[in-house]
Amino acid sequence: MHNRFTISKTDGLSRLGSYQTSNGAFATPNFMPVGTRGSVKGVDTERLKEAGAQIMLVNTYHLWLRPSPETVRKLGGIHRFAGWDGPMLSDSGGFQVFSLESIRQISEEGVEFRSHIDGSLCFLSPEKSIAIQEELGVDIAMVLDECPAGTLEHAAVEKSLGLTTRWAKRSLAARKKETTSIFGITQGGVFRDLRTRAAEEIGAILHEGSGFDGFAIGGLSVGEPKPLMYEVLSYHPQQLPQQNIRYLMGVGTPEDIVEAVHQGVDLFDCVMPTRSGRFGRAFIRGPEPWINIKNATFALSTEPLDATCKCLACRRYSRGYINHLFKVQEMLGPQLVSLHNLTHYLDHMAAIRQAISESRFEAFYKSEKSRWVSAPPVAAAAE
Repeated sequence: MHNRFTISKTDGLSRLGSYQTSNGAFATPNFMPVGTRGSVKGVDTERLKEAGAQIMLVNTYHLWLRPSPETVRKLGGIHRFAGWDGPMLSDSGGFQVFSLESIRQISEEGVEFRSHIDGSLCFLSPEKSIAIQEELGVDIAMVLDECPAGTLEHAAVEKSLGLTTRWAKRSLAARKKETTSIFGITQGGVFRDLRTRAAEEIGAILHEGSGFDGFAIGGLSVGEPKPLMYEVLSYHPQQLPQQNIRYLMGVGTPEDIVEAVHQGVDLFDCVMPTRSGRFGRAFIRGPEPWINIKNATFALSTEPLDATCKCLACRRYSRGYINHLFKVQEMLGPQLVSLHNLTHYLDHMAAIRQAISESRFEAFYKSEKSRWVSAPPVAAAAE
């Protein structure tokens, strides 16, 4: 299978490129808005396009349980179903299943669990996960992996990694549609020897002469301290095949993204823009990287969230008005800040791509990092 990823320029370890799918291409580095149940919370696809989104992520676990892959297929496939005509990536469902720690049982074959909706017994195997994703009709499918908690000891993470590698082989072999890209996932926690082994083993997996179309770094931002995550990023992306796209799963703040691009990562997703938006946290440019619009200090502000932003919230509404919307619990408030945050993230990615293209990413990186030195941490939570 030909490589769908092309690198057009490098600047240090950062890479400027493009990934081709049967539903169009997306530029890299890039960020995927998270449409967990086929919808990005509070933001429709027209607004996503306006914000600059080129690729969207959906969640295999949630769409499998409701409405079902069969329903999605009968309604024209995931693109028509969700009203999105660009590339779409789905995760394998593994992360959601493994978060159900008290009601799931892992075996070599797969994972048995109780549905969070009605308690019915379900079974997810590597083969089943790929079949679901192919029936949904996504462009990029992820292998089923086991995502160990960030606090586990070396021996437990090593055992988990072995299962992830064996499941990755089965996932690749389960592909039925040539148009479906499949990405392998590395695990290994914060242990350098296990990350090294994961890169070697996942990178060496072939089926009928072809390997994975891309490689994802899993198991970060799952409870480990941020300095340990940055330590893994300082070496692990470079261990992955140079010619393939590299995707850092579920991370993170604009600072985390610029750090990872600096180490050679190409693709990101995170619920943080919309999650933060629903709680009134708005990412902005300038000396402070984010504000809480619910603070009383903004009640009489006539300024937009960010004077440099062109999103609907910043073009039309004041900080004082959005502060009021949150105060009276009007749903438009979280929608506007979510849209603003997504626009901020996608503008951030466009600025990163431009900096790489102009061979000035190092200066961009240092400038962006300096904004976060004294910033309070942004609380992260699952969608």
